[in-house]
This record gives sequence, structure tokens and C-alpha cells, in this order.
Amino acid sequence: MRAALLSIRHRLDRVGIALSGLCLVHCLAGLMLVAVLGIGGGWLLAPEIHRIGLALAVGVGIVTIGLGVLRHGRLAPLVLGAIGLSLMASALAVGHGVEEAVLTICGVVLLAAGHILNLRHTH
Repeated sequence: MRAALLSIRHRLDRVGIALSGLCLVHCLAGLMLVAVLGIGGGWLLAPEIHRIGLALAVGVGIVTIGLGVLRHGRLAPLVLGAIGLSLMASALAVGHGVEEAVLTICGVVLLAAGHILNLRHTH
């Protein structure tokens, strides 16, 4: 049973890393398409996408990093993940544009780093 739960948590950490990567691609592609080509702003910059993404990140992050910290006792993944999620949440408070992208990109990179550390500490 314990091995199965650990396997699920490892998979969720990997999902968290993948979601962070997708968010990063979304931010960069959105900036490029809107700034350079002037297209896609309506749906690429829709607030719903960012709210749903943040909700997924919070859910996956709390479950995987939280359980990992309880298991291995190291706080670094939790600190990185919390800072990352805070930056991502802050991005919702600023208008669309460079500020939002910078906050989101920094946040997803830190959150992904927290997931990676969490995986390393459990092996």
C-alpha cells in the first residue's frame, strides 16, 4: 500500500513539473503571439486560463510537495513551492503584460524546482 501511494505521489510530482512547463510555454507563446503578431490575445490571455492553472498548481503542489515533506522532512521543496505559488498568485493581481508573464514564469520555475527537489529527496 505504501509503495503504491509513493508511486502515485511521484507521478503527481511529474505532473506538476509538466504543468509548470506547459504554463511556461503558454506565457512565452502568448507574449510572442500577441506582441509580435498581434493575434490570440482574446483566448491566450483569458483570465480563466490563469485561474484554472493556478488552481491546478495549488492542488498538485499541496498534495505532492506536502506529502513529500512529511515523508522526508526537508523543507526546501515546500519553501520553493510556496514562493512559486505566491508569485503565480501575484501575477493574477497585475494586468496582462510583461509583469504578469515575469511573475508567472518565475513562479512556475520555482514550483517546478520544488517538485524536482521533492522527487530527489524521496529516492
